Amino acid sequence: MNFRLLLSLVIIFFSLSNIAGAEEEVSLKAAFVRNNQLWVKEGKEEKQLTHSQHVYTPKWSYDGRFIAYIDGDEQGEKSKLFIYDMVKKESYQPYDQVSATDYKWSPIGNLLAYNDQGILNVTNMKNGRPEMFENVSLGVNGFEWFPNGKEFIVSSQSNLLPTGWGPIELFKIEADANLQQEKIHPFFTILTNEDLFAISAEDFKWSNDGKWMSFLAIPTASWSNDSNSLCVISSKGENFQEVGKMLGYNDWFKWAPQKNQLAYIAGEGRFLVENKRTTIAEIPAFIGQKVYTPKGNVDLDLAWYSSDVVIVARSKENKEWKEGPVPTMFTRLYSIHLKSNDQKQITDPNEQERDDKPQAINEYITWVRHTNNERKGNVWVKEGVEGKEQLWIQNVDSEPVFYSDKNKK
Repeated sequence: MNFRLLLSLVIIFFSLSNIAGAEEEVSLKAAFVRNNQLWVKEGKEEKQLTHSQHVYTPKWSYDGRFIAYIDGDEQGEKSKLFIYDMVKKESYQPYDQVSATDYKWSPIGNLLAYNDQGILNVTNMKNGRPEMFENVSLGVNGFEWFPNGKEFIVSSQSNLLPTGWGPIELFKIEADANLQQEKIHPFFTILTNEDLFAISAEDFKWSNDGKWMSFLAIPTASWSNDSNSLCVISSKGENFQEVGKMLGYNDWFKWAPQKNQLAYIAGEGRFLVENKRTTIAEIPAFIGQKVYTPKGNVDLDLAWYSSDVVIVARSKENKEWKEGPVPTMFTRLYSIHLKSNDQKQITDPNEQERDDKPQAINEYITWVRHTNNERKGNVWVKEGVEGKEQLWIQNVDSEPVFYSDKNKK
């Protein structure tokens, strides 16, 4: 064989080998939904877990052994609660015919609490698995575990009286209350008015140190499409404050990983073309707030990467739009360094692509990349703000849910 030809073949071989090995293995573990079925991916390995269900909103248990999910339908008429056991490799129902509107794993173990048409229940443990249940409380609208895993914060919906809507009541309820009144304690009464009008409190989130809890105070349906009140309350119910007005997206407000800072996307109006600004509130809120979105832009999602860096999904405003189909906002991810206010674009989608649903997991940043206004997308990942973009999961129905040992506190 000609020496030059041989040399060329060797160079080509090693070049292809380097290209093939260029992708670094991603050390992440995620549950996700593809074509309505539950999947799991860890590193490079993907596995389909369900085959004939209509899966929504998977959630990892405390230790990663279980994934709770809803088996529903396209019409939203079914909401049966299932659990997938990663050890026994099977799905099961913790109790037959449970229809859950919300469900949350304990922060300290594998107990699962769920709201079944206004009844808060918590599972028992049987042979190492969450099965059966005990009633906790009636009349429940929203709920969340306390960080100690021993109690719940619970909201009841406001009642419509001849004089107008009544207050929203918050309760602190022991996890083993079993409907016993002596274990159900008034926590705080939210008195609403023209400035803070709401009929329910939902989407409770604890600060990292457990001293504050944020939530949305939500008005009647039509009003809530345009404005909700982001509120905080201290862990003992002694200090309640409204932080600002925002849309009712659960992912649009998040606590810092270490400090008592609350990042949220402020702004009213249901259309995303303008007036959506990343804002950082120092809690207590009277300490101050700062807006980080530059003029002429909108931020439409966010995540904390570190105590000093926030990742946002950003697009240019579209104030020219007045009527007709709502335009697609082609967002890219940007990093915001809070101390220096240095901001730069960190993902590079094509013109007809949009990056959203940013998440920070360990040292990684992940997001979903969509084409045009399609709901399905691909999950991309990069290691650190300066890392290289890498396609990790293709064709997901929604953003993945990650499990990390850091989930345990």
